[in-house]
Parts: sequence; structure tokens; C-alpha cells
Amino acid sequence: MQRYDSIVIGGGAAGLYAALHAGKRGRRVLLLEHNAEIGAKILISGGGRCNFTNLHAAPDRFISANPHFARSALARHTQADFIALIEKHRIAYYEKTLGQLFCEGARSARKIVRMLMDECAAAGVDIRTNHRIHAVRRSDRFVVETMIGPFESETLTIATGGFPIPKLGATGFAFDIAKQFGVPLVETRPGLVPLTFAESDLAWMRPLSGVSAEIIAGAGKAAFREAALFTHRGLSGPAILQASSYWRKGESIVIDWLPDAPEDILAARKREQPKAQLKTVLADFMSERLADALLQSWRTDASPAVQEIGAFKDTALLDLTRAFKSFSLTPNGDEGYAKAEVMVGGIDTNALSQQTMQARAAPGLFFIGEAVDVTGWLGGYNFQWAWSSGWAAGQVI
Repeated sequence: MQRYDSIVIGGGAAGLYAALHAGKRGRRVLLLEHNAEIGAKILISGGGRCNFTNLHAAPDRFISANPHFARSALARHTQADFIALIEKHRIAYYEKTLGQLFCEGARSARKIVRMLMDECAAAGVDIRTNHRIHAVRRSDRFVVETMIGPFESETLTIATGGFPIPKLGATGFAFDIAKQFGVPLVETRPGLVPLTFAESDLAWMRPLSGVSAEIIAGAGKAAFREAALFTHRGLSGPAILQASSYWRKGESIVIDWLPDAPEDILAARKREQPKAQLKTVLADFMSERLADALLQSWRTDASPAVQEIGAFKDTALLDLTRAFKSFSLTPNGDEGYAKAEVMVGGIDTNALSQQTMQARAAPGLFFIGEAVDVTGWLGGYNFQWAWSSGWAAGQVI
């Protein structure tokens, strides 16, 4: 039996961060990872450049059944704290858009992993890869049974993430442990995921596969202005991914295809260019292919053969603009965990300490990172939750 002060299961962002901060406190820490390599999701994030945080990270940009839960950890270990660590290791970075910070250079995500491993090494953390766990039990201390034997510790931290990207080894391990120790769960579903549609919608969408457009996409009480991308199964792109985290099956999403246009824009253009084709006028705000497809789906009392904008009544043009600015679509599903960037739901935050991430029902047991019911927006927010929640646990484990 090998004894440690603390065992962390999961060698991703949250697990590494918790381990290194516990090690800095002089704790003897063991980190177990079932993959052959540490930080698999870090390495693929941001196209290999790692969108490691967001300048605008704040509690209102995270989804949770308890919207106030993330406030403590995010306030005590901020994006500025992680940026300071990046700068300490002289890793070059840049802001791409909307506060999203990326490392500079191809495959630069490896620099983040190396930084975390170097920090762990300096803190004396024992990292073991290729360690599959057979069982976890507790008497006076936690015992983790692995393929090479048991390990024992005072505290156990679960940082194994959720279900997204199963090809990287994602499993429901965290939720199995939660159930074993009486920690409740919030229903899980894919988040930041492309949406799919029935054939009736795909009839006009599919020919647009590969076309992108700047839109406002709304779901629930949230709306996001970014790009949307047509796929062979429906819609993707940042605006759709953001809205997907707020969407529930059976509900509609609402799209504004003309985010920069006032409702009277077509009537005004009619007076300026009465001989212009309607789709040509719309092409000032979107691709002509998209304009043509949307017009095909629009119903009006004017003859479909009439193409000149001057042939339409002002009221019809106003109705069309309103229809395009509040275009309702009902997805029939999503691309699932294989394509989802994150998971919504997870360990019930009401069962955890907001300050330490410790399970109330099982003293000494901690859950951090994506396994917890805290899901950030697209653009580095979920990494910031990993750093903040990992830091919070690392102060006490």
C-alpha cells in the first residue's frame, strides 16, 4: 500500500492545477491518469493553440442549476492569476476576439501542458499515466485500487471530466464515484454542440453546407452574436454552439439573419433601388446563396415570379424583414458528446462546498472541473473554471 496525503484522479486542466497547488502546500500528492498522455483535451483545444482563458470570465457567463456557485472560486483565482503564471513561464499569447486568449504558434497548447507538468514537478507531485482504476473505497482513509495495486490517501479529488469527446477517453467515472458516495447529480446533456434538423428543414439548409453568416442566435433567455455555419446535418459555428448550451430538446431557437439591419431597411432600399432584385439587396447583409435560400422559404402575397424589390408592398417587405430577424427553427437534436465541447449538468453544486469543492456527504472527497454542474460559454471560460475550481480544492486537499 503506497500512502499519500492526497490523490487526484484525472490528468486534465483541473486535476493538474489542483495537484500542483496542493503540492505547493507541502502535501504529498499522487495524480493518476488512465490515458498514456497528460492533458489530452488541452492539447487539442483551440486548434492546438489552447484558448486557455477569457478576459471577461465572470459568474454570469456560466450555466448551472445554482448560478451563484461558481462565484467564490472565480473571484478567488481569476483569469489574471492564470495569466500571471503563463507570463512567468514566458509563454507568448494573444487575444483573438471577445476576450479569448490563445497561445501563439502551432501546437503551442503543448506549452501549457509542459508548464503544468513543470509546476507539478517543482511541487513534488507524483504523476502516473496508464493507470486504470478498478475500485475506490474508504474506511479511515481513501483507497484507490489500480491495475498495479492500491494507493491510500487522506483526500480524494475527482477531476475526470464528463462525457464529451469519448475518443479521448472520456467516461462517466466521476458520476459513478458520486453515486457510490451518495453525491447527487444534475441531469447531463451535450453543450457547445452543433444542432441537427429534420429533413423538412435540411431541404433548404443542406445546399448551403459550408456557408457561414454573422447572426444573432437565441435559445432560452440567452442570445449570442457570432458566426453560424451550415453543415450537412444542420447548423454549427460559434453562435449556434453558444445557443446550444441553453437549448432543450423540443424547444426552438430564434435567429436574426440581419443583425445590422433595422426593420425598415428593405422599404428604404425599395425607394432607392426599385429595380434591384430582392435577393441582391439582401446580399448586402448576407451571402446571395443564403438570401436566395431564405427567400425560397418565405411566403408572401406577391407573385414568386416578381423579383424586383419595387414590386413588393412596404408592408410585405416589413413582414419579410421581421421574419428574417426573428426566424424560428426547431432542432430535432444535436451532434452528441462526440462533437460537444463541454457537458451541461453533472455533480450537483448544492452537494458541494462553494469554497473548497468538497462533497458534503463525504468529507475528504472533492469534485472539480467539468464533472461539476458549471458550464462556461465558448471561448476559454471552461478552462478558467478548471483553473479556479482546481485552485480552490488545491488549497485544502
